[in-house]
Order: sequence, then C-alpha cells, then structure tokens
Amino acid sequence: MRIFLSLFFCMLACTAAAGKQAAPAASTSVTTLAPVMVSGAQPGPGLWKVTSPEGHVLWVLGTLEPLPRGMQWQSGEVLERLAQSQELLREPSIELKAKLGFFGKLALLPRLIGVRNNPDHARLADVVPPATYARWQALKARYIGHDGKVEKWRPLFAGFRLYDAAIERAGMDRQGVAPMLLKAAKNKGVKIASTAYVVTVDDPKALLTDFKRERLDDLACFGTMLDQVEVDLARMGVRANAWASGDLQALRAQVNHPADFPCANAVNGAGFARKLGLGDFQAKMQQAWLAQARRALAANRITFALLPIDEALKPGGHLASLEADGYAVQAPDAEESEGSP
Repeated sequence: MRIFLSLFFCMLACTAAAGKQAAPAASTSVTTLAPVMVSGAQPGPGLWKVTSPEGHVLWVLGTLEPLPRGMQWQSGEVLERLAQSQELLREPSIELKAKLGFFGKLALLPRLIGVRNNPDHARLADVVPPATYARWQALKARYIGHDGKVEKWRPLFAGFRLYDAAIERAGMDRQGVAPMLLKAAKNKGVKIASTAYVVTVDDPKALLTDFKRERLDDLACFGTMLDQVEVDLARMGVRANAWASGDLQALRAQVNHPADFPCANAVNGAGFARKLGLGDFQAKMQQAWLAQARRALAANRITFALLPIDEALKPGGHLASLEADGYAVQAPDAEESEGSP
C-alpha cells in the first residue's frame, strides 16, 4: 500500500541522498556557475566484482544522481552482465507498508491535502530566519520563479523543490540509470529483488495526522540545500561528469562520510520517525541491503546489484562490509592500479 506513505518514502530517500553531498561553506550571494556537462557517448564506471568462497559472483554498479542529461551511456558490458545474472538487487531504500483495503485508501485521500505545508498555516517567512529567507527568495526567483504554493511548504520540502529546479537548469537529471536497468531486467526475465528496509505502519491515519501537526527540526537541512544550490552545483557537475566518463579517482576524491547530516537529522529526530523505529534509518538500510547481498551470493551463481557509488567507494561502506565478511571485492580499476608504476 503506497498512497500517502510514498510521501514519507520519497522524503526519506531524498534526505538519505542529500547526505551523500557535503555541506559547503555558506554564501550570501547567488553566484552559482553552471557546470559544463559532458554529452554524447560516455562509458560510465566499471563494475565491482564481489566473489564468495564458493565462487559465486555479485556484479555491482555504483549509481549516482544527478547525471548529465545529454549523456548517452554506453552500457553494453553492464547489460551483458545483467543478462547473465539470475537476480537483480535494487538500491538501498525504505519501504513503508500499511494494511488498508480499497475503501481505507479512499478514506485516507482527504488527509493528504496540505501534507507538505507548515503546521498552523505558517509560511516560510514565519519559520525561517530572515537572513536565510532572503537567500531563499533570491534563489527561488532564479530557479523557480513565481510559485506562491511553495511559500507554505515546510523548509525540507521547499529546499528539495529548489534543489530539483537548480539541477534541471544545470543540465543534470536526478533519474539516474536505475530505471533503465530495471526495465532491461524485466525484459530479459531477470528476477528483481527489493533490498528495502520494510516498516509496517499499524495506523497510517494517525501517523499522517501526527506528521501534519509536527514541526520538523529541518532548518539546518534547508540551509544546506541553499548552500548546495548557491555554491555547490559545479561540484555536483564534476561528480556527474566523473561518473559518466568512468573516472573513479575523481569520484574517490570527493567521497564524504561524516557521521551526521542535517537532512538526515531532520528525519531521525522527528516524532513520526521515532514511532516507526527509524531513528537510524541509514544504518538499517545498509543492513537490509547487505542481508540481501549475502543471501544472493549464497543462492545464485551470478547476481547483479545497484548501489550508490559513494557506498561502494567509502571506507565502512557496503562493499567494505562485505570484504570484512570474507568476500573478495575487486574494484573496476583494480587491474589498472596494479599495473601502474
């Protein structure tokens, strides 16, 4: 059952993704330089190879969002490995489920009205510090234009609305390559397995009511999103271009793994998240993906998996955890590194 729960799923996914970007220094002027995005045929990164003691193989593609919109990904090798696989593991995620019949879903629809809005009809100008709101107004005028509705939204949602608009203006696309690979897997008859951390919601109506009343501690997250749009678009463009060209060294140079992220904290500390047991949802997402990876490595001769590329590269990430468990992990550029002087 999705209905309003897709709202929380999307919000959690967005905050988890936002955590993979470092918070740059704050800026008080809109001086963003649009990155020059690559276009045309691009190889993308190679595949990580994870091998079990029994010789079973897990091929892992490190994914990234956003990517250059004009890129034509040369995915022949990836599609070949996918076609040889018995199973495709999806990216880490959170899935919220509730047992509601058809009429229960209909009864829930009216409660969705205004779910993104601030409690008590507050506007952004009422909940955001004046200096931050001035920055928001300048960036909104540049990337969104006139949109009165967004002024009623919670800072968390307004920040991501701005982020999406800026990404699009810069020639990038947040869709990534996962949808294309999922479609290819279906066409080739490859089983698709969720790696989501699943949470069951006993009373979705009450949860939605609580959320609409609750004030999220999301001002730090909002400020971070403004920072990214003001001064960090060029860095995101560099990362997107590095993925497109398969430059893992450039991606390694920008891997970030701080213990805390403001957007993650906005969700971690929320009352609805505590009730759902999502106080540390990032760790739970990691454990759920690893459990599926271990299962697939035991059951299948060949498995294909999707994983955010930072989690493939960083110390303590998902692949580092598999290596610590005794699996052999080979990076796409391992042979190149070994052959270099």
